[in-house]
Formats: sequence, C-alpha cells, structure tokens
Amino acid sequence: MSTGRWVWFAAWLLVGAGYGISFLGILSVLFVLPLSVIATILLARQRSAGAGAPGVISGLGVPLCYVAYLNRSGPGTSCTTTTARGGQSCVDEGSPWPWLTVAAVLLVLGIAIFMVRRRRPARPTEV
Repeated sequence: MSTGRWVWFAAWLLVGAGYGISFLGILSVLFVLPLSVIATILLARQRSAGAGAPGVISGLGVPLCYVAYLNRSGPGTSCTTTTARGGQSCVDEGSPWPWLTVAAVLLVLGIAIFMVRRRRPARPTEV
C-alpha cells in the first residue's frame, strides 16, 4: 500500500472540507473559500496528487459531521443550566441524523472511489 496516495487523499479531503465549510456558513466564504481555491490550484499542479482527488468528496462530509455534533441533543429545545449565576440557556436544535447520514455517505463514497481507483490495473504500455 502506497502511503503517498493516502497523503494526497488527505490533502484533497482537507480541500473538500474547506469547500464544505464555505458552503455552510456565509461568513466563512470570505476566509475559507479563498484558501480552498488556492489549495485546489496547488494540488492540481502536482501530477501525483490526482490519485487522492476523491478525498474532496469525503472532505465535504467533514463539516456536516460537525453540524450533526452541534445538534446532538435535538430535535427540539435543549436547555443548559449555568451554576455560576443560577440561570438557564436554551436553544432549538434540529435532528442530527440527516446531517450525519449525508456526512457518512460522503465520507464512505470518497474512500470507496479512492480504493476502486487504486486497484485498477495499470494500462499496458505499447511497445
């Protein structure tokens, strides 16, 4: 197993996560999207980096895992008691399951495509 291919996959995964974060939050577009675009250009210039390109698909699932985590007490209203002041803070949370489902599909799909592409036999060279 080539470790270098997994490194490229991880690099592309980070790029995909950057794009996912940019799409989820409008304010992050100003900060994260330019970094993702620059990383895409730099990775696309590396000949061997193409092997890890399916990592972008998996990377899109990373921010969705975070959204699922933020909604872990949902669906419904979730309240937290603060002992310092004797107060209470409540927020409405959505169900984490749709977010987690899409995240898992994207993560697994990216890894599956990467593995299938890795196992393809090399094209025979003409003599």
